[in-house]
Amino acid sequence: MAAREKTYNDIASAFRQGNFKPLYFFYGDERFLIDELQDVLLANALAPHERDFNLDIVYGPDTDAQHVLGLCASFPVMSERRVVIVRDFEKLKDNRLFKEYAQHPNPAAVVVLVCSSKPDRSRHPYRALREHAVAMESKPLYSNQMPGWIKERAAKQGYDMTPEAIHMLADYAGADLGTVVREMEKLETYAAGRETITADDVVRAGGHSRSVNVFELQKAVGERRGKDAFHIVERMLQRASNVRGEALMIIAVLNAYFTKIWKLSACESSMSNKEMARHIGVSPFFLKEYLTSLRRYKAPAIRNTFPVLLAADYELKGGAARSERLVMTLMLRKIFSPPL
Repeated sequence: MAAREKTYNDIASAFRQGNFKPLYFFYGDERFLIDELQDVLLANALAPHERDFNLDIVYGPDTDAQHVLGLCASFPVMSERRVVIVRDFEKLKDNRLFKEYAQHPNPAAVVVLVCSSKPDRSRHPYRALREHAVAMESKPLYSNQMPGWIKERAAKQGYDMTPEAIHMLADYAGADLGTVVREMEKLETYAAGRETITADDVVRAGGHSRSVNVFELQKAVGERRGKDAFHIVERMLQRASNVRGEALMIIAVLNAYFTKIWKLSACESSMSNKEMARHIGVSPFFLKEYLTSLRRYKAPAIRNTFPVLLAADYELKGGAARSERLVMTLMLRKIFSPPL
């Protein structure tokens, strides 16, 4: 019978306490959590001076199973343990040989096998790994999980964030955990040790003013204030050091915004305000803004925004030769125009 899979918090906590098992099996599409677990492991399993002779990080496409098994079977040199990390394990030639290793791992080694996607766990060696190793699937977070993750992460780092700041950061950074953490690190630096990070910090750390930023743009679009929306976009592009990157960020935020409105349209009549806020991944404090937008955009208009945003994204990524300002202007015009 397969062992119960562990969570990121379970494994990270064990690593920090010096509790190591001989074999780990990490897989899934969210690479950030796996990379961070690797860093926590190395920080706690080996002292810096022990790594030269007791650490091997190899990549599946560059070697074969026999060589890696030799590394796994080796004993530590002047250290309590050795660590072997195999990235892209699914691409390791003859990795089926790890079926036997999973049953009898080297107790003097900590071996971490990492798959960059979700393998067929009913087949060996993955079935054996799930039965005998400490396994974790690293799944991408849904957008409605991101605010809670940001709040928990901030608490672990020793500071608090206001609900508005969490909501704004979640919308701004999207669902990629690596991007979210980089933005949080930027916020920590900007806040300079303050215990609470506010929405104003999020705006200013991103290089924007209180009146000209993507969140004010989102509000203007939601309220169909076309003149204000065009003005904000123009000012944002004027100030941007990377105009194309700024335009792509605007598209990503608006796509997330309309996705929430679309999800809200399907549950408005059947859920309480608290349930609706949880369903679309926002604080109940901000639900009114989304409900207001839902009154201004009927279902055909909401559906119309997605191909419009997709087309603008495609053009900015090389699909056309128009300037960023023209692409964004045409995009906003189509969003504000009634659907055919």
